[in-house]
Amino acid sequence: MAIITLTTDLGVHDSYLASVKATIYTQVEDIKIVDISNSVEPFNILQAAYIIRNCYKDFPLGTIHIISVDDELTLLKEHLVVYADGHYFIGSDNGLFSLIFNEILPEKIFRLTMSLTTNCMTFSAKNIFAPAACHLARGGTLEIIGVPIDSFETKKIDLKAVIEPDMIRGSVVYIDSYGNAITNIKKDEFEYLKRDRSFRIIFGREDEIISKISNKYSDVSTAEKLAIFGEKKQLQIAINRGHADKLLGLKLYEIIRIEFK
Repeated sequence: MAIITLTTDLGVHDSYLASVKATIYTQVEDIKIVDISNSVEPFNILQAAYIIRNCYKDFPLGTIHIISVDDELTLLKEHLVVYADGHYFIGSDNGLFSLIFNEILPEKIFRLTMSLTTNCMTFSAKNIFAPAACHLARGGTLEIIGVPIDSFETKKIDLKAVIEPDMIRGSVVYIDSYGNAITNIKKDEFEYLKRDRSFRIIFGREDEIISKISNKYSDVSTAEKLAIFGEKKQLQIAINRGHADKLLGLKLYEIIRIEFK
């Protein structure tokens, strides 16, 4: 059974999401639809990219991922199907794909040219992405629904931390539903520089400092701040049973610095 995932900013309170799923079920009966997240902030491609990049590998090879965020079709923002790492990704050429594939090289990139059954160009998830995903789920080829191209739009957002001999300078790239501030500082980078040295994690107005990495959130008392490497081995700034984003004032792109001594 083929799998189609949904990562969108459609929300769950309107009829839009149901319409997308109805379109898929109408075209392919034997299909599994998985909601990764339909609560992406409107037009926030960085958030969408973070979510899909950190979970697509957990799905079986051949999974088809619809990413519907800031996806209105224009002359400067076409629709693509990207085949990478054994998965299909359908979305808009708005910089999203450069954020997803900042560390791997896609094997195939196709611009969607399939015929539309509607003149409505404002509901791409239902009228364009869903039919394209269903075509692939039925075993169809990319060549039937698109033409190959060489590259996609590059979004100039640096998702990698800056590494220096005695410092790592990263930033907050995602805030999850618990208020944890997830950074682009990776565990292997931290351990490579740390060795047997002490360190300080500095953020906020230079007055928030953490000098220990916790193994679990409950290593500190309730309402205390902590630093921890999550499942994806990225540094998180958190508060045990609290929201770090609100209580510590952490926002997207905020600088997080680690100094080693």
